[in-house]
Amino acid sequence: MTAPLSPHFTLHDEVATALGEGRAVVALETTIVVHGLPAPQNLEVAAACEAAVRAAGAVPATIGVVNGVVRVGMDAATLAGLADPGRPSAKLSARDLGFAVATGTSGATTVAGTIAAAHHAGIAVMATGGLGGVHRGAAATYDESADLTALARVAVLVVASGVKSILDIGATLERLDSLGVPVAGYRTDRFPGFYRADSGFALDWRLESAALAAAAFAAHRRWSPTGFVVANPVAPERELDATVHDDALAQALAHAAVVGATGKDVTPVVLAEFARVTGGASVRVNSDLVVANAAVAAQIAVALAALA
Repeated sequence: MTAPLSPHFTLHDEVATALGEGRAVVALETTIVVHGLPAPQNLEVAAACEAAVRAAGAVPATIGVVNGVVRVGMDAATLAGLADPGRPSAKLSARDLGFAVATGTSGATTVAGTIAAAHHAGIAVMATGGLGGVHRGAAATYDESADLTALARVAVLVVASGVKSILDIGATLERLDSLGVPVAGYRTDRFPGFYRADSGFALDWRLESAALAAAAFAAHRRWSPTGFVVANPVAPERELDATVHDDALAQALAHAAVVGATGKDVTPVVLAEFARVTGGASVRVNSDLVVANAAVAAQIAVALAALA
């Protein structure tokens, strides 16, 4: 059901029509476009994600905030304006949406921010590159992404290639378990490591098809109010070489420590250094996996709509 509109919350006409007709819609975040990938790849990847969603029979709903208005679905020109490096665009988690609306701020939504807006609009499926999670050293800093608590509170299915290897992957899986958020591998028994298809951690559940993922999520929603993670690994032939990955990770983490990056600033600093050290190879992997995730999310959304 489409959420009531207000001066501060709008649905693109195509998205509103699809939701009204009970057709499949996939939410897409904008942090990867505004803060995660360099130009011009960022807008190219955004367009490729929307194309992948359409090719699978669903409608894309790219979410962001423009001048204090939460937009669910936006055209290419609006997204390009949000990503313009000459204009300030905040990084907006779920907790930040109210401030952005009240102050007329523009910004890109994180996974948590996108989940909140998507749920408000009545969208049950979203795609991203990688989830936020528990940061290394969190036992001392308490640094944990709001993506995890957003998933604990909102019944949205998220397709992601695990979490970035800069995080504490084991601790992240433990937190998701404690929060009651199911994690299932998409045609894999292993939890993905973002740039690598296998993070080294096993999964209890495996989904072989989009139809099974939709059925599992539909059943889950009858018993639990939490979200649902479908972990889709990057294709093995497209993953980052293991040695290159490990060397880049060590250098990127060391760089973040030297510049004193903390909190939400850690991820963009580390990713930028990762890209520099790998000569752009990490950007290619990131681009490949997020487009693949958009396609899988669309297939699941179509299957989910068929169950309604």
